Amino acid sequence: MTKSEREELQRLVRQREKVMKSAAKQRSLELLADFENQISAEYSFDDDAVWAEATRLADIEVKKAQEVVARRCAELGIPRQFAPGLSLGWRHRGYNNMLNARRTELRTAAKAHVAALEARAITEIEQASVDAQTQLALAGLTSEAALTFVASLPTVESLMPQLSYQELAGESDPPIVERILTPNAIRQQRYRDKQKALRDGEVTLPDTAE
Repeated sequence: MTKSEREELQRLVRQREKVMKSAAKQRSLELLADFENQISAEYSFDDDAVWAEATRLADIEVKKAQEVVARRCAELGIPRQFAPGLSLGWRHRGYNNMLNARRTELRTAAKAHVAALEARAITEIEQASVDAQTQLALAGLTSEAALTFVASLPTVESLMPQLSYQELAGESDPPIVERILTPNAIRQQRYRDKQKALRDGEVTLPDTAE
């Protein structure tokens, strides 16, 4: 591979990274728009034959009940204009969609989820771009020093090692907490721990009354 070919490919890789990042952001907008359509969907009672039949049967019973209510209102002397009535209503929104609080909660969760997906996608795009550019650069390196330098570059895993229960629980030597605290903060923490142990009776002071 010639130098000009490597340079052209590097430009292509960088341009592809830029386009892919824009595509990820656009995808986030599309996912959120689709989610909004889902939680705002409305369904009519006659969209389904079973729903339509259930509505027809319910309407018959509602009319019978309304007649009973009307007769009782007449017996009680309640004027027709003030008489209570029954009606059949179709709750046409999906599960929990009528509750604004629930919809807001779902919307917040969806935004957080999409943001996480976008962040992960961008990270993978950048990683793929760096990997491709690294391979192109390695193809042009000839000296041992240059190759050694590239091989010595730190990885994310080495910079952020996996945590363990023993470290977090303070069972390692020294505990991970002490490794991230300043010396003064460590002394203060040990003093507080000692005072707490004294209050709890876990530690007794030596007898100096002799």
